[in-house]
Amino acid sequence: MKRELLKYLLFCVLVLIAPLAFQDGYLLNVMVFVGINTILAVALNLLLGYAGQISLGHAGFFGLGAYLSGILTVTYTWNPWIAMPLAALFVGGLAFLIGFPILKLKGHYLAMATLGLGIIIYIVFNETIDLTGGPSGLSGIPNLSIGTFIFDTDVKNYYLIWTVTLATILLTINLVNSRIGRALRAVHDSEIAARVVGVNARLLKVQIFALSAVISSVAGSLYAHTMTFVSPASFGFNFSVELLTMVVIGGLGSIYGSFLGAALLTLLPEFLRAAHDYDIIIYGGLLMLMVMFMPGGLVRGIPDLFRRLIRGRGGAGNA
Repeated sequence: MKRELLKYLLFCVLVLIAPLAFQDGYLLNVMVFVGINTILAVALNLLLGYAGQISLGHAGFFGLGAYLSGILTVTYTWNPWIAMPLAALFVGGLAFLIGFPILKLKGHYLAMATLGLGIIIYIVFNETIDLTGGPSGLSGIPNLSIGTFIFDTDVKNYYLIWTVTLATILLTINLVNSRIGRALRAVHDSEIAARVVGVNARLLKVQIFALSAVISSVAGSLYAHTMTFVSPASFGFNFSVELLTMVVIGGLGSIYGSFLGAALLTLLPEFLRAAHDYDIIIYGGLLMLMVMFMPGGLVRGIPDLFRRLIRGRGGAGNA
């Protein structure tokens, strides 16, 4: 646990000093999105990597958090700091209720059920024009503020988002290293065996599904108050698949792997813009290569690569 704490503190220091390396405001803005995507990837990894339950509907929970915060603050002029927890409470309650029937399913049936849930939420965003603005979106969402201090610049938003991201990572680390975390891993390995040793697998899966939804809702609220505009296009099926890819590429069952996956899939398209029409081909090819040669994800593949390089140099030196 001491080693885990040192790793976390080192990560915090790197996050705090990172803006010094990003003099360009655009790159700093991209790092804000890396933070939001890291929160989402951590939330999905709790469900997929630790509990072994797939979800293709997490973009829906992300969108619900964004829209609920936006509607409460724009239409009803609520304080954003009150709107955010209320949105998270609603999303968590909804996930808890629908989790009982949905999480009875397994494998691709569960994937299809969560996909359907995400599509339903997306359709609601598009069709409830009087409430959400429909395809045109909802604008005029206020920035978060503390007294007269308003989070209205890239630097301020960076530290706001990453403070929440670091808190989410710390919460998740404590959770997965607790008795609940061990129960989650037991359910992931064998649900029947977990039941035999006294784990209420069904309730635990629903609880972690709801917690994952709550974290996604918080990320959605932060997104809404940072961008001050939301539209359905940001919360569709494609983004759910992208979140799943972040978790798999980063490393299943790894909190820092969630960060690596989120960082790669957020930053890579930005660097590939110079390739113009070939960026999608390069992007897809790189992802294929990583899946082929780093099946355990970046968090395991990078150390393995370094070990192979060191062994290779050692062998060459002995020869």
